[in-house]
Amino acid sequence: MTKSFGKLAAVEARLFLREPMAVFFAIVLPVGLLLALGLTIPGFRDADPSLGGQRFVDAPFTAMMVLLSVVTLGLSVLPSSLVTYRERGVLRRLSTTPVRPGALLSAQLLINVVVSVVATTLTLVLGHLVLGVPLPGSPLAFVAVFVLGTLTVLAIGLLLAAVAPSSRVVQGVGSTLMFPLLFLAGMWLPRPLMPEILRRVSDFTPTGAFGQGLMDALGGHAPQPLHLAVLAGWALATGLVAARLFRWE
Repeated sequence: MTKSFGKLAAVEARLFLREPMAVFFAIVLPVGLLLALGLTIPGFRDADPSLGGQRFVDAPFTAMMVLLSVVTLGLSVLPSSLVTYRERGVLRRLSTTPVRPGALLSAQLLINVVVSVVATTLTLVLGHLVLGVPLPGSPLAFVAVFVLGTLTVLAIGLLLAAVAPSSRVVQGVGSTLMFPLLFLAGMWLPRPLMPEILRRVSDFTPTGAFGQGLMDALGGHAPQPLHLAVLAGWALATGLVAARLFRWE
């Protein structure tokens, strides 16, 4: 079974790499935006008193690029792939082979986690080498927030795949959710600059908690217990509902 899963995961990885748009939006775009905007907009590299003296590129913007990659995978790439497989009968046909449909689901999750790790590593390393962005001041805290946040976003993607009737619908719903969730995370208006009530709402959203946790860890601070609890709650709730509603055919 392990050998069969390894072959399935390898096939899924090759299929992912054959999708240039998925590779672009999940890996190339976040890294490219970080470097391009960091190099061309001087204000990104100036210390900002409203951010505690940090440069905007150091923690807020780098955290948002990590978040962008994970959200793209969780709300677009993963659910679209699973719904497409269901529409084409791939999951149904797998049920007649020794490789169970659940193995394909596991392989998809593994590929998306690996891609998110690759994208995040490139973002941190190239940001450090090219822009002088400090590496995470709290490495263990960063890893913990990254893992929990990634699982949360992927669980939301599984829920979308569970309830969407078609690939067209899941793509539309995923895109519709992505922009307000990125806004609440601080993609266009940094959380420190948000009105108090908006920042409070953001605290209880999966992307708001994820983004702030990443910023805290990048800045060398421990993530706030509230944000970890919010991520765990969203991951548990959406994961359980997705498991209950998911249809293989």
